[in-house]
Amino acid sequence: MFITFLISTIAVLLAAYLLPGIYVDGFLWAFLVAVVMGLINLVVRPVVDFLSLPANILSLGLFTFVIDALMVMLAGWILKPHFIVDGFWWALLFSIILGLLVSLLNILFHKK
Repeated sequence: MFITFLISTIAVLLAAYLLPGIYVDGFLWAFLVAVVMGLINLVVRPVVDFLSLPANILSLGLFTFVIDALMVMLAGWILKPHFIVDGFWWALLFSIILGLLVSLLNILFHKK
């Protein structure tokens, strides 16, 4: 489990480096971002997914991107001022890039 959070931490740092609208205070705070986002996805995400099911069905699943961005903004609100998200569109880009980077890093480290 530690390896999973380490991979997520590296992905958070890389995504924050690539996007000027995202700021992370350092490695420790990137690790905390990974932990908080994991907790948000564990506790809050299932409720939001259930409540937004009609919108998700009508949008053919594209509303999931909106939910991802809102989860990133929630993590930014919790960890402010050490993790700053400059708005919805930066949160959306961050969530997309973060997902791609985590997938790529998992492939590179042969994590199944």
